[in-house]
Amino acid sequence: MYDSNPTLEGIKTIDEIKQGSVFFKDQMSGAGQPGLRKFYIESYGCQMNFSDSEIVASILGDIGYVATRNVEESDLILINTCSIREKAEETVRKRLRAFETVKKERPGAMVGILGCMAERLKKKLLEEEKLVDLVVGPDAYRDLPNLIGGAEDGDRMVNVLLSREETYADISPVRLESNGVTAFISIMRGCDNMCSFCVVPFTRGRERSRDAFSIAAEAADLFEKGYREVTLLGQNVDSYKWENPETGHVVNFAQLLDMTANIHPDLRVRFSTSHPKDMTDEVLHVMARHENICKYIHLPVQSGNSRILELMNRTYDRAWYEDRIRAIRRILPDAAVSSDIITGFCTETEEEHQDTLSMIEWANYSMSYMFFYSERPGTLAARKYADDIPEEIKKRRLNEVIRLQTAISLRHNQQDIGKTFKVLIEGDSRKSAADFCGRNTQNKMVVFPKKEGLKPGEYAMVKIRDTTSATLLGDII
Repeated sequence: MYDSNPTLEGIKTIDEIKQGSVFFKDQMSGAGQPGLRKFYIESYGCQMNFSDSEIVASILGDIGYVATRNVEESDLILINTCSIREKAEETVRKRLRAFETVKKERPGAMVGILGCMAERLKKKLLEEEKLVDLVVGPDAYRDLPNLIGGAEDGDRMVNVLLSREETYADISPVRLESNGVTAFISIMRGCDNMCSFCVVPFTRGRERSRDAFSIAAEAADLFEKGYREVTLLGQNVDSYKWENPETGHVVNFAQLLDMTANIHPDLRVRFSTSHPKDMTDEVLHVMARHENICKYIHLPVQSGNSRILELMNRTYDRAWYEDRIRAIRRILPDAAVSSDIITGFCTETEEEHQDTLSMIEWANYSMSYMFFYSERPGTLAARKYADDIPEEIKKRRLNEVIRLQTAISLRHNQQDIGKTFKVLIEGDSRKSAADFCGRNTQNKMVVFPKKEGLKPGEYAMVKIRDTTSATLLGDII
């Protein structure tokens, strides 16, 4: 039986949650004041990077910067980077070279690189290619004022030190490009899972979890401002574990989910990403108990073959992963499950590739993020295994995975035709201002004609009449 955390009992209202926790300032502190400098920021990669950019925006706001969407008028150009795949790094390099033109036309403008690629390629970017003025790692954003000051004096500045404590818990993010309905909340940083293919533990450091009360306070503040959905973010949210320094009581992820869901029944809660080894039945039972915790789980499998999983150092085999899927289906029968897939990992045979295809079919994923293996320097796989699968085979296997997943996603959505879902309206559809779009509890995008009196941030009951492999089409009932 699940027991609520005694240190969280008695917290019933937004004001009570916010009291004694972080102070939430206006989104654009200093906006509208004369003489302010402007910054422009681009984010690549995972949702954590986009969340980090909002933290950076808050820090810059405190020293007199305001955000702009126009790079040509910016005094500070920042690019928040990802090192997960080689293609992401190539994209960033192209953008940095494009920014050189902006710098020439705007004397005094500075270019900075943030995030995982900054940590990994600091020397090359600063000294060899001289593409940037400052390099700032994921745990050094508080040092931005000092680094910017040094860059203004003509120095090339760098801080990529990793931290065992930094969570930015006291910083209220500026919601960049926000629709005013959905928002990310970072609950932990770093990763202790040494997956052999992954560079994240080396670029973001060890796991550390944020104060549970500050998370609840941020969620409550967002609800008060009109937001109706929060996504709890972490490299591995399920391993969240925060010890209350006053009582010594440990808050785990299931308890944090329960706490966040209790803020208000109209506040939807999502989370990402989960590692299969930490997806406990306790989490699933909390999800089942709360209607406002979305019935959607992103549970990356990476490969359907046990030998490859061992080489990847995923700490589970196929049978163990299948057991977790069965638990989800048993406790949350209506839940949608998505995944990450890597094809062409070191020494993968054709038979082992077929195991991945069979896993996709068996697990019935609603969607997947699919890639072929890209060796990243410094990872365990790069040091231990030869990247011995030819690229054409990697791509052919990836295309087979994509074709299969597309067919399953379409089939998955076709089963929703005739069903009615509670949809949170996020805004206008991309294709037509006459339609709204929003997501159901399974994280599926739903597009439907507008109805007078409804607006973004409200819920609508939508009956599905048609579908594509990616989108449900319906009508308000």
